[in-house]
Amino acid sequence: MIHLYGNCGRLRQACLLFQKMGEFWGVPDTWTYNILISLNIKNNKVKLAAKYFARMKKAFLEPDVVSYRTLLYAYSTRKMVREAEELIREMDERDLEIDEFTQSALTRMYVESGMLEQSWLWFRRFHLAGNISSDCYSANIDAYGERGYTLAAEKVFICCKEKKKLTVLEFNVMIKAYGIGKCYDKACQLFDSMKKIGVVADKCSYSSLIHILASADKPHIAKSYLKKMQEAGLVSDCVPYCVVISSFTKLGQFEMAEELYKEMLGYAVQPDVIIYGVFINAFADAGSVKEAINYVNEMRKAGLPGNPAIYNSLIKLYTKVGYLKEAQETYKLIQLSDEGPSLFSSNCMIDLYTERLMVEQAKEIFESLMKNEVANEFSYAMMLCMYKKIGRLDEAIQIATQMRRLGFLTDILSYNNVLGLYSMDRRLREATETFKEMIKSGVQPDDFTFRALANILLNCGVSKQAVGRLEVMVKRDAPHGLQAWMLALS
Repeated sequence: MIHLYGNCGRLRQACLLFQKMGEFWGVPDTWTYNILISLNIKNNKVKLAAKYFARMKKAFLEPDVVSYRTLLYAYSTRKMVREAEELIREMDERDLEIDEFTQSALTRMYVESGMLEQSWLWFRRFHLAGNISSDCYSANIDAYGERGYTLAAEKVFICCKEKKKLTVLEFNVMIKAYGIGKCYDKACQLFDSMKKIGVVADKCSYSSLIHILASADKPHIAKSYLKKMQEAGLVSDCVPYCVVISSFTKLGQFEMAEELYKEMLGYAVQPDVIIYGVFINAFADAGSVKEAINYVNEMRKAGLPGNPAIYNSLIKLYTKVGYLKEAQETYKLIQLSDEGPSLFSSNCMIDLYTERLMVEQAKEIFESLMKNEVANEFSYAMMLCMYKKIGRLDEAIQIATQMRRLGFLTDILSYNNVLGLYSMDRRLREATETFKEMIKSGVQPDDFTFRALANILLNCGVSKQAVGRLEVMVKRDAPHGLQAWMLALS
């Protein structure tokens, strides 16, 4: 019942039942305590579990190997080094065996705590005693490899080799460690050495190395291993092809990507929506409408539905080349999806509508972004530009005020848009305040900034000669020139 309560998350009832057990039904035994220790650890109550461990000893019950291992593993995963070492001393005094699972967990604890010397001494203790299996060697390699300690991982690998316990698992975790450590040549050399010692590479070996190389912008090398993987009959889906194709497109090598895609089809490997998404996004970034649409059509022929990522790529493409109808249709598809439109796709549509002065459509999307509290500096800046362009200055001023209040003035373009608006509406005070904010934020003014400020000064009656002197001064001596502009605007 205690175990049942604990597994159902009713820890309080389990503890109460334990207390009643002592009062009415007899003395709890080691097994009972072990259940409570385990349940409390599962519920992340390690200190309470330790109290039950101490209480068990107080009741003159000997904690068994399960008691120690359960608590020791909890300490190791939480990097409670002092407590873990205390338990190890007790286990050594009682000559209790530390299992492999706990041993590798302790190695990882030391590694993750930055205690490399202790981790190595701990590992060597079991290695020299010959008490480590192949699985345990791989866990120790991984403990070092995941943290980027490649040399330490290599040392464990060599130890495993000395004991003649190397299997494909050790090779796989060592290849992974080389990938994390960016030792790409070593990863390839290790993979190539497997065959020499009679270890057959499995699907994980190939997939790991291909992913490592593709992520390191080495798709040409990755492609050679992908070919070997295909020849070994280990390619069951398009995932490894997708990784390499993505790497080629990232480098702008579209011909190589498409060549590999055709090769994949030749092996009767079916593409999925992700691989189509890679091509669509790549060609969208390049502004290649025909090629992107070609993959959209292929995807539809294959009976695969689009997803928000693909729709966002298409909107990016359509807005870039000005395809209004196609962009609107795609945006509607995103609106119907569970995720809804992203900020990026919404901003793309606002940008497209702004260019075409389609005020109501742009306003509708902008208001939706504001309602959901996701509108950003770009969203506001586009609306400001549109209102300014069509002469609706009151609404443009309102947007500018909101941008300043929300802290949405962070780059030169936004500042210039606002200053240009204030110049157009002859708002000296607001322009002066904005210019001061700009200088204080560290954004450097450019020629457009000074043209907007010059127009304001001219509209306020300052002579062309005086403005000209200010323009010359800021070019010759920027610090003193900025002070002169500030003084003139005040």
